[in-house]
Amino acid sequence: MHNEKTLDMATPAPSTETGSFPMGTRELVAMMAALMALNALAIDSILPAFPALGAAFDVASANDRQFVISSYLMGMGIGSLFYGPIGDQVGRKPVLLGSLVFYVIFGGACAFAPDFQTLLLLRFAQGFAAAAMGVLVVSVIRDIFSGDRMASFMSIIFIVFMAVPVLAPTVGQLILYFAQWQFIFILLSAMGTAVGVWVWLRLPETLRPENVIPIRLDTIGSTWFQVIFNRQGFGYVAGAGLLVGAMFGFLNSSQQVFADVFDAEAIFPYAFAAVAGAMAVSNFFNSRIVERFGARRVSHSALMAFLVLSLLQIAAAKLPGEPMALFLVIVALNMAMVGFIGANFSSIAMEPFGAMAGAASSFQMAFRTVLGAGIGALVGQAFDGTTLPMALGFFSCGVAALVVILWAEKGRLFRRPGTCPKSPM
Repeated sequence: MHNEKTLDMATPAPSTETGSFPMGTRELVAMMAALMALNALAIDSILPAFPALGAAFDVASANDRQFVISSYLMGMGIGSLFYGPIGDQVGRKPVLLGSLVFYVIFGGACAFAPDFQTLLLLRFAQGFAAAAMGVLVVSVIRDIFSGDRMASFMSIIFIVFMAVPVLAPTVGQLILYFAQWQFIFILLSAMGTAVGVWVWLRLPETLRPENVIPIRLDTIGSTWFQVIFNRQGFGYVAGAGLLVGAMFGFLNSSQQVFADVFDAEAIFPYAFAAVAGAMAVSNFFNSRIVERFGARRVSHSALMAFLVLSLLQIAAAKLPGEPMALFLVIVALNMAMVGFIGANFSSIAMEPFGAMAGAASSFQMAFRTVLGAGIGALVGQAFDGTTLPMALGFFSCGVAALVVILWAEKGRLFRRPGTCPKSPM
């Protein structure tokens, strides 16, 4: 990793009009993390406002408040289908800038939504706009690195990115102490504006001219066909989607768990921070060990640990008067396993698609997010005043992920078939 050097990134045209100016790796990591963090902020900062939103819009069912999260995630998943092909045609930077403009617009509009249905529609639109950030961050990194090096860089980005889930609910709660819930959405728009200016001023174009893919339906269809029918790529993106579903299940029902099950709504932001912090720590250690042991060995080991912890979670959920501390420890450990799995599964899934990184990342992001959002919504809607539906969701997702990874690897886990060299970019 060349932290102190400038990236030598090819650009479509050597002109300042195309954003072709040098950029260091540290700033690249910080910028990519900031782009991804806007999504996390849009999701997690809203959680403490669930009761206020329910009261403001007269939402009868507490579980229905979760749709403020699910609608954003669904928009993000469906939107992901479009930004990769567009980014492969016109470049990463202009697409990112356009998405940030609409992220800001729809975020601000959420603050003035007249009813709950309009809020959900605006949240879907904001997620649709924000999808470009998730897709093109992966594309930018894949433009520059590959293999275990890519997994290492993605883990470093995730470390910075995970600071937002740690802090976002607390930020949302602090806003609610001094202002109404609408100011959370105004904050989202302000931060989106700041990141947009940063991208406009500093981000070089990373798409190589030889990797430009024209926007043609037959070309997009061919690319998606290759992504779907690549055993490694599809198996790992499906596995990632299943585990993301478990994470979204926790996300959707976490506020209700601490408020209704443990009668500890006041400590929810801090408990959520502990779980998110566990994921951040695991991503940090993943970035340190993945190049030594390989993405497969690390992620497969973490998946096995995830299954064991899920069984413990089920057992704890069935205890009379389940202790909150026990629940929190097991969930935090399980989310740490997701931290070891997520970046590695995504990197393995992208390995075969270097020359079509944008379209491949686009489809994979869409599939992973829609699958995860659907599963997360089902787990969240199953909330019955106990932690058992969440525990069963975790275990079911883990078993299904193991099955698809076994299929992708033809029954051979923990192998290291070789690492890809760093891209000449």
